[in-house]
Amino acid sequence: MDGANETQVLILPGLFDSGPLHWQTLWGKANTGFARVEQEDWATPRCADWVATLEAAVAGVPGSVLVAHSSACALIAHWASTHDPAGRVKGALLVAPSDPEGSAYPEGPTGFAPMPQRALHFPSIVVFSTDDVYVSVERAEQFADAWGSEAVNIGAAGHINSQSGLGDWPAGFALLHRLRNGSSQALG
Repeated sequence: MDGANETQVLILPGLFDSGPLHWQTLWGKANTGFARVEQEDWATPRCADWVATLEAAVAGVPGSVLVAHSSACALIAHWASTHDPAGRVKGALLVAPSDPEGSAYPEGPTGFAPMPQRALHFPSIVVFSTDDVYVSVERAEQFADAWGSEAVNIGAAGHINSQSGLGDWPAGFALLHRLRNGSSQALG
């Protein structure tokens, strides 16, 4: 898909990790310069532990672009609200941000609610679908607005995961390409 001389990408899966057919996994396998951030506990994580792991990853790959799915979007919001992200990341692609305050959010994870509602202070794009059981369109738009992110509604695509049938999701990769090349406007 891409060459090795571009900005590094940190892939941040959500709860239960991203399986072998998930677009995050496919992107990681097909692209040099992509690193998956491995969390210790994928099923019942503490947000503070995930934030510490993200902080270590960002420190190790300065100037990277973050690619988050589901609960990892909340992770980025919590990290940005407790650490100074200025100049440390180039941007973030926030896909299918699950709502930790919503009724469909699974039991087990702790500390992800309430969802931070502060500007991220780096370019970001929130991608959401109209039929995601883990976040309503209204909440996804609210998150995008609060974070200073561009909002992209891709229609009916479920939780934008492997069950959505997106394969390597070229449209999402095009959004990532915009962030990597600095062509997405900085909001917030």
